[in-house]
Amino acid sequence: MTSKRPTVADILAMKGRRQLTMLRVVTLEEAEAAERARVDILSVPPALLTPAFRDAAPSCFTVPGLEYGDFITAEDYMRAAFTALRAGGDAVYCAASLATIRRMRDEGIPVCGHVGLIPSKATWTGGFKAVGKTAQSALEIWRQTKALEEAGAFAAEIEVVPVDVATAISQRTSMFMISMGAGAGCDAQYLFAEDILGSNRGHYPRHAKVYRNFSAEYGRLQQERVAAFSEFVADVHAKTYPGAEHVVGIPHENNPDRSGQEAENRHHGLQVRPCAVAPDLSDQGWLARCGSRRHRLQP
Repeated sequence: MTSKRPTVADILAMKGRRQLTMLRVVTLEEAEAAERARVDILSVPPALLTPAFRDAAPSCFTVPGLEYGDFITAEDYMRAAFTALRAGGDAVYCAASLATIRRMRDEGIPVCGHVGLIPSKATWTGGFKAVGKTAQSALEIWRQTKALEEAGAFAAEIEVVPVDVATAISQRTSMFMISMGAGAGCDAQYLFAEDILGSNRGHYPRHAKVYRNFSAEYGRLQQERVAAFSEFVADVHAKTYPGAEHVVGIPHENNPDRSGQEAENRHHGLQVRPCAVAPDLSDQGWLARCGSRRHRLQP
C-alpha cells in the first residue's frame, strides 16, 4: 500500500497478500501517532472526523463506528453513514441488522460488519467470553459471516474466536476479515490504542498486548496537578500571589501628586511602589490626561 489513502478496492486487493494493522483511536494525538507509525486502518468515533483529523492522519483508511443502539431505523443509520463519509470516513462499522446493511450497500456505502463476540449483543452468546469453541457455535459464526457477505458487507471484524475457526472462515470468504483476538490467520490485526499504550488501570483483555505504561505516567501527572494547585492555594494564603509582575500599575507621569503621597507613605512607614499610588479621581484634569493617547494606561 502506498502513502496515498487507500480505497475499499485497495483494501480488498490486500486480502491474502499480507496482514494489515488496525487501531481504535479516540484523539487527534493518537491519530497522528498512528499515521506516523504507518498504521493501515483506523477505527474512530464519528465525532473525531473533523478537518483536523485528516490533517493528522491523511493516509489512514478510516472506519467510523455507527455504534449499535445509537441509531434506531435504517434511515437513521443511512443518514449517519453519509454524514461520516462526507466528513472523511472511508467506510462505516455497523452491527445492525442484515436488512440495514443491505440498504447501505445498495446506496454504495462500504460497510464493515461484526461476527464472533459482539459486545453489544454478548448476552446472546453467554457474555464476554470466546465464541466458536464448539462445532455448533463455529458453524453459527460461519453462517453469520456468509450472511454478511451476501448482504454486501466488504469486511467484518471477527472477535475472540479460536484461531483455527477464524483462519478457516477467512480463507472461505471474500470479505476482508479483521482479527481482534482471533489469531494471525485473518487479513488484519486490530487493537485499541488505549490497550497498546497501557492507559487503563484495570483489566486488559487477553488478546491485548501492552507496549507502554501510560497509566503510571497519568498517575504522575495527576500528582503534579495536585502539587501545582496546592502551591497556588498556599501562595494566595501567604499573599505572595499576585506579585508585582502579575498586576498593572499606574505610570509616574500620570500621577500629579505622587511626591506628596510618597512623603505621607514614608511618614507612616509604608513601602508602596510609586506606580501603585492611587490618583485623586476627582481631579478631572488627571482623568483627561489619562484619556489621551500619550497618557493611556498600558497593561
